[in-house]
Amino acid sequence: MDKASIGGVLVALTGIIAGLLLEGGNLGQIFQPTAAMIVFGGTIGAVLLQFPLKTVIDAFRRLAVLFVAPPMQDQRLVQQLVSFANKARRSGVVSLDADLKMIDDPFLRQALTLAVDGTEPTELRRIMSVSMDSRSEGEERQPAVFESAGGFSPTIGILGAVLGLIQVMQHLDNIQEVGKGIAVAFVATIYGVGAANLFFLPAAGKLRIRIREEHLRREMMLESVISILEGMNPRMLEVKLSGYLEASERGIRELAA
Repeated sequence: MDKASIGGVLVALTGIIAGLLLEGGNLGQIFQPTAAMIVFGGTIGAVLLQFPLKTVIDAFRRLAVLFVAPPMQDQRLVQQLVSFANKARRSGVVSLDADLKMIDDPFLRQALTLAVDGTEPTELRRIMSVSMDSRSEGEERQPAVFESAGGFSPTIGILGAVLGLIQVMQHLDNIQEVGKGIAVAFVATIYGVGAANLFFLPAAGKLRIRIREEHLRREMMLESVISILEGMNPRMLEVKLSGYLEASERGIRELAA
């Protein structure tokens, strides 16, 4: 599990709830189904209006990557690619055909398949670059879904507050209805602002980092396959990939900052 994501959610909720209780409040004051319906229903509706249904579904499916730490597979990937280079150097690129079935990553398997089939390095780079660009374009839309939700939810919260105040104005002669209307008004605003700043926007940021990691990994795979085709010495390839990993890590840190 991703300790940072889970810890962040727990710390945020604990701080807010503890602050509420210390001020003499209770949890029932912020659990308002009507306010939640207004904020989350309105936000989801606005997001569905802005993005295609498939993009929204894909974005919510990828939420799992926010709470699951990515496996530390970069070094293992480097070792696998270097072993392919050694085998290709000894027995030729065609000998890698027997290893294709053991490759889990579809991008690497496709690139190596093209290499085994005799595709020229320039043509292979062009084909796989098109594939990378196509995937990246679709993946970049997914963080945008949560960024949009983070922009819509505070405004929808204000809308819920206005609706609550309208109810208050219509029932000034009934103190119970006045209390309910005020509760919905303020809680709707809390839900809208809280959802945006505690979930939607942070989720978009971390999802963008995860997608960038995957993109950099595919770039490394492509460069490795092309280097194997060009007959690069396996030791030189290992040094190249090690430097590539260092550059990738710096890029991820800069993106996170």
